[in-house]
Amino acid sequence: MSKEAYYPALRQTQGTIRTETPNWQPWLEFFLHSMAEQVQRLEKKVEREEIVLANLPDLSLQIVEFAREHGRVTIGEAVRLTGSSRNTLKQHFRNLVEQGHLNQQRRGHGVRYALR
Repeated sequence: MSKEAYYPALRQTQGTIRTETPNWQPWLEFFLHSMAEQVQRLEKKVEREEIVLANLPDLSLQIVEFAREHGRVTIGEAVRLTGSSRNTLKQHFRNLVEQGHLNQQRRGHGVRYALR
């Protein structure tokens, strides 16, 4: 919802605040409608993300989930998490960066990856 809808609803409610029966309905309707719109946006975003993630190999999905839970992930952490070889994981990380799922932070020793 927009400022254009917010201010009239707020003014309508404010005009009744000091009365015996304040009318909260205009502002509450605006607020609840705004929340419903936000829920719809988030549902669409989650749906798109689920479709994209469903097409990832299991190992890549584990890496993305770890990054989501911890804010970042290193190749060393992924080795400990998955038990996979470092070379296999490097390829998965490379693919995840190329596909836009992860950002590489730093270079060389201490490289880590975070969600985009």
